[in-house]
Amino acid sequence: MPLPSSLLDRIAIGLSGLCLLHCMAGFVLLTVFALTGDWLDHRVHFIGLMLAMPLAAVALWRGWRRHGRSDIGMMGVVGLAVMAISLAVEHGAVAEMLVSVAGVAILAFAHWQNMKALRLP
Repeated sequence: MPLPSSLLDRIAIGLSGLCLLHCMAGFVLLTVFALTGDWLDHRVHFIGLMLAMPLAAVALWRGWRRHGRSDIGMMGVVGLAVMAISLAVEHGAVAEMLVSVAGVAILAFAHWQNMKALRLP
């Protein structure tokens, strides 16, 4: 039985929170300690994007089928695109954190709007 759209959106929002935590913690560690561990490797952004894309696609598409608001799906696409842009920014740079956080925030907001449009608790 497929997962309900609201659960997919909640999972996606939770993953967005973990990504934000990673971005902020990484920036703080880089600033305070001037070094990183393997858990801050740039590949984590690629892996996160590869997880986010299918989850966002399924959750936002299911929502669109029920509420018909294509603007929410487009917002999700913009968030994913901004997240993808962060892959081209130097790892550990302030710009990388800002671009990553912006993309994740846009995508999380799209999932929140998706849940709101579905009028689910």
